[in-house]
Order: sequence, then C-alpha cells, then structure tokens
Amino acid sequence: MKDEIWKAYARGISDAMNSGGVFIPSVLLRTYSSLGLEESDVLLLFQLMAFRDAEGVGFPTPEQLAERMGKPVTEVVYSLRKLMKDGMLMIEEDADPMTDIRSERYDWTSWLLRAGQQAAAMKREAGAAASMANRQAAASTAAVAEGLAVVVPAEDNLFSTFEQEFGRPLSPMECETIAAWLDQDRYSDDIIRFALKEAVFAGKLHFRYIDRILLEWSRNRVTNADEARAHSQKFRGGRS
Repeated sequence: MKDEIWKAYARGISDAMNSGGVFIPSVLLRTYSSLGLEESDVLLLFQLMAFRDAEGVGFPTPEQLAERMGKPVTEVVYSLRKLMKDGMLMIEEDADPMTDIRSERYDWTSWLLRAGQQAAAMKREAGAAASMANRQAAASTAAVAEGLAVVVPAEDNLFSTFEQEFGRPLSPMECETIAAWLDQDRYSDDIIRFALKEAVFAGKLHFRYIDRILLEWSRNRVTNADEARAHSQKFRGGRS
C-alpha cells in the first residue's frame, strides 16, 4: 500500500513538472525594488511569463490576468499601463509569414536589461566599497607594523581628504574612481592630492575635471607634486 502511495506521489510530481513552469532569475528578485517596481508589478510580470512559457499565451487579456491574480480588471489595466509607461513592458506585433495573420504579445526584455544593468551597478559599488575598506585596513596594518597607530588619521587618508574638500561622503562610484587612479593608473597619492587642490583653486570641484588634470600631467610625464606645480605655473603663465 505504501508503495502505491509513493508511486502516485511521484506521478503527481511528474505531471506537475510536465505541465510547464517559469524560471525566475534571482537577479529580478534582487533588483526590482531599486528599479522602482512594487511587488504587485513584479507579480503581474511573472504572471505574463507564466502565460507565455507554461501555457503558450503571449497576450493574455486583462480579464484572464485579473482572474489569475484575484484582482479587479481596472487594477490590472492600471498596472499594465504603468509598466509600459515606465518602459518595463512593451507590446510587440507579430505576423505569420504564411497567412499574414497578425497577433500581439507582451515583451519584457527591457525589464531584464535594466535588471542586469542594476545588478552590475550594485556589484560594482560593492566592489568599490570593499576596495576602499581593504585599502584602509592595509594602511592601518602598515601603521601598526611601524609602531605608529592602529587607525590611520583622517587627515592622512586620501578618501577622507576628498570628503573634506567636497563637504560630503563620497559615493561608491567616486571611491572606485580614486581606487582606479591609484591601482590602475598608478598615480601617486601626492599627485592626486595636488590635482584635488588644483580643482579647488579653479573652482571646478568635480571628479571629471580632476581626472582631466591627472591625464594631462600623465601625458606630459609629470610624476610628482613638484613637477605638477611647475607645470601648472607654466600653464597659467602661458595663458596669461
């Protein structure tokens, strides 16, 4: 008897899987809130996926969606329009090449693209924050090894110097930019600080301007603060 029960259970599971399903990437669940989507919006999009992938219905009616979701038709129509207005959902038109019969289907590719971009941005920001934390930890470790101090003084920390000049905390993207100057471009700490001073002096305190200064110095083989100071004075003298 027990064997028959387990066989029936196995057949039920098999039939359930055979009836079709929807694969939901975890990226969509991680990013929907930051993309401005509400849970009801996401559920509606998942229902559209289920209609297409599990039932072969690419353009379910608002009535079908409302019945499936247990919501009023007006609410479903409002959500569909909102998703289309926000660029998360589109209606595509197909034509059968044999009969030329036209049909419509929902397309949520733009949502998937935005979710991918958001996930990449979140990963990049997390990496920048981790890079800054590792750099600060390494500096603290070096200070301990030299018998100086456990904590790097704020005035000696390049990131803190930028925050003091900008008068606000740096964004993860800005932290990543500073880390890239140090790790990838191999600019020295001193020359980055001097470029920051030049930006303050010029009244153009933004990262793009500082990056242009550093690039200009790199092209002219300026490698330290003294050379940068001489180059800047020469430039100002020539401009005047």
